[in-house]
Amino acid sequence: MKSKNTLCIHAGNEVNTNNPGVNNPIHVSSSFKYREMEDTVYPRYFNTNNQKTLIDRLCALEQAEAGLVFSSGMAAISTALLALLNKGDHLVLSPVIYGGTYHLILKEFEKRGIEYSFAEDNSVAGFEAVLRDNTKMIYFETPSNPLCSVVSIQAVAKLAKEHNLMTAIDNTFASPINQNPIPMGIDLVLHSGTKYLGGHSDLCFGATLGSQKHIDKIMVSARNFGASLNPLDCYLIDRSLKTLAVRVERHNANALALAEYLEGHSAIGKIHYPGLRSHPDHNIARAQMRGFGGMMGMELKTDDLNQVDKFLDHLKIITPALSLGGVESLICSPAVTSHLKMPKAEREKIGVTDGLLRFSVGIEHQKDLIHDIEQALAAIGNTTVAV
Repeated sequence: MKSKNTLCIHAGNEVNTNNPGVNNPIHVSSSFKYREMEDTVYPRYFNTNNQKTLIDRLCALEQAEAGLVFSSGMAAISTALLALLNKGDHLVLSPVIYGGTYHLILKEFEKRGIEYSFAEDNSVAGFEAVLRDNTKMIYFETPSNPLCSVVSIQAVAKLAKEHNLMTAIDNTFASPINQNPIPMGIDLVLHSGTKYLGGHSDLCFGATLGSQKHIDKIMVSARNFGASLNPLDCYLIDRSLKTLAVRVERHNANALALAEYLEGHSAIGKIHYPGLRSHPDHNIARAQMRGFGGMMGMELKTDDLNQVDKFLDHLKIITPALSLGGVESLICSPAVTSHLKMPKAEREKIGVTDGLLRFSVGIEHQKDLIHDIEQALAAIGNTTVAV
């Protein structure tokens, strides 16, 4: 099999004898001559050339048979779940999931008659304890948003197969460079491509990848819901994917260096990063990931949101902003952003405190990022500038 670096650049390249350019051409037409084609081509049908070449590249990276690209990560997640789950079905979820997914489950499932349960913890026993006779799927994130907890992919896949259940994983934090769940037995891999796949904080899209059988079922609902992706965005994503491997390698290195520096810092309560030996899931992460990613949870030694805001106000390089996975370092407070819609008691139960910051480590120089954190901590009186 070709390396990830090579697949990022060459997988899915369109063979077009009329256009010998090395980049895939942009087919901006929304109207196609149906009599000259074996199958009707239409953007909402998810079958234009730009959509197909992009999916071919993503499938190569995730070792999937087929896939779909959507206009957002939540469009990919919601379409997959609502296409595969019916009234009376039961879904099991990992205890910590993205706030948008949590809100989808909370607001859309009950009125459709779909039941759900959250596992008490990430262990196989935790998932197995909430299985029911009508359970149809296990859905989980690893690493999770925002605490970077890790689930054993192979263990969950084995449990699901024993009970004849479908499995779906949000692989956004890891990216296909660090982790490939499908060869480990998972049915569906989902991405908020807005993050690492796009990588430059300028695109919004999602992807669902898996077996042809599952994608064919999802395709029916996808065409009805209409959340397809336009050709210009497909081209820009295609271009971004060519640098995915080198970007993620730098994210990995920077995040590990910062996590090691900040762990045990006098002004920091705790660092949640699976690459640290102190992380409770470090051994699982080491077994199933090629790199530990660019995301970490960083807890300040305060639950005062005013102090948290003051720290954020004094950052000069790291930008307080939504989203993650861009080349620039971003940071946010999950309590008032990604998990705002989750009740405070529920947030705190899963470890999302007011002092927690979600840190998306970019590809800047490590020393510059460390100095930025130090001077912001000094500005709120928690430390002195050491570097």
